[in-house]
Amino acid sequence: MHLSQINRPEGLAVVARDGEQAAIVRGAASTYDLAMEAIDTGRSLSETIAAHGLGESVDLAALADEGRLALPITHPDPVHLHLTGTGLTHLGSAATRDAMHSNAQAQDASDSMKMFRMGLENGKPANLPGVQPEWFYKGNGLNAVAPGAALVSPAFALDGGEEPEVAGIYLIGPDGTPFRVGWTLANEFSDHVTERINYLFLAHSKLRPASFGPEILVGEPPADIRGTSRIRRGDEVIWEKPFLSGGANMSHSFANLEHHHFKYPVFRHPGDLHIHMFGTATLSFADGIRPEAGDVFEIEAPPFGLPLKNPLAIAPDSGVASVRPL
Repeated sequence: MHLSQINRPEGLAVVARDGEQAAIVRGAASTYDLAMEAIDTGRSLSETIAAHGLGESVDLAALADEGRLALPITHPDPVHLHLTGTGLTHLGSAATRDAMHSNAQAQDASDSMKMFRMGLENGKPANLPGVQPEWFYKGNGLNAVAPGAALVSPAFALDGGEEPEVAGIYLIGPDGTPFRVGWTLANEFSDHVTERINYLFLAHSKLRPASFGPEILVGEPPADIRGTSRIRRGDEVIWEKPFLSGGANMSHSFANLEHHHFKYPVFRHPGDLHIHMFGTATLSFADGIRPEAGDVFEIEAPPFGLPLKNPLAIAPDSGVASVRPL
């Protein structure tokens, strides 16, 4: 089953899709409400949707073309949605990072390789926990961009590039237990030029918007996920490359990555929503591509339904951030 949200004149609606048939979930104000109801009743998300029943059929692809797709899940208060991620988690990701840091100091590059090898050695332990991964913060729900909407790079950024990833979606229950809502495609948009200057700028390079969706895969994903990432400039595809994800193509298990995120009590606040991105080994930046305003990023993988598309935009320069004393 896949879940998405669409914008209608009367407000948000939840869409459930099984195969090619997509229909509105009756009486569901949002995916968040459905997930919270599932937690409260002790039922699975699929059972909760079945209890609501399906109504009007919709054409998701046509709605996407009309720009009416919303994020597949949101929080009523966006500051309680957390965008986070992990890096150096995929087989081949160290080579990509090394290519990015080809002009960096040798110590920075060796630190990346060291962390990658740690994942290879103990990222999939028989018994948790394994080694902890690289981890980063991207912002709250104010940085979450709907499918089809622009990923806006700040004026001070040196680059704005895509990162095609699989993300887990989690809702924290009343007792602090994380519940996985499902899985989705994500564009973990980053500033790779800033990161390349010095690996210690990684935290700065990740404080950018991100998009995810359009659909949530409910249930377990395939072990071997194969997708395509591309960039369109006008009518031309200027870059295209396959990407791999899933447990068969990763140096860490999803369970290990989940543990090392939710081991922190601050991330187990009841009612909070988490979009946690699991990394990639495929970047156009590593191939020397420099996206421009108006370019469109496209990320697709068959298990996740509709492709995720977002144009690139550049924010106007807001000048120096000044602080006023009280």
